[in-house]
Amino acid sequence: MQPPKFDRFKKYFSRKKPSIQEVVREPTAGGIVFRRNQKSEVEILLIQDAKDRWTIPKGHIEEGETAQETAVREIEEEAGLANTDVICWLGKIHFRYRRLSTLVLMTTQIYLVKAQGDTNAIKKEEWMNGIEWFSFHDALDKIEYEDIGKLMLLAMKKIRQAGL
Repeated sequence: MQPPKFDRFKKYFSRKKPSIQEVVREPTAGGIVFRRNQKSEVEILLIQDAKDRWTIPKGHIEEGETAQETAVREIEEEAGLANTDVICWLGKIHFRYRRLSTLVLMTTQIYLVKAQGDTNAIKKEEWMNGIEWFSFHDALDKIEYEDIGKLMLLAMKKIRQAGL
């Protein structure tokens, strides 16, 4: 028989997560948004989520929407940038996480998007902790997700090649 003292501590060690009951696929899309500042240097727009992680504007693909349309819509909704030009598709990233007993498999299509017009008129949504333009290298340092960082390097290569 176990001593009663042990029972008090047992609860801390026997916490099991509920088993996975379902797998859900969530298609999303977003953009690596860039502009040129007054010195003609490339700047990248990042948003800071509620958990203080810096990332790119992205969101769920809605019924009847293409991934590219979603990227443009999410950039407008999350950053307030309505005047954008989609340059090209950069690739997709896969991400998975657990939501209680559900395993969520997220695939995000990423586009290279040039911000046009008044690019200083960005606005953050209520759920965000921040939104900011960063120099390319600072953005690369800030980005929390390695896969997005790799696509940012590809984005910079495409910007240079096309002379954008």
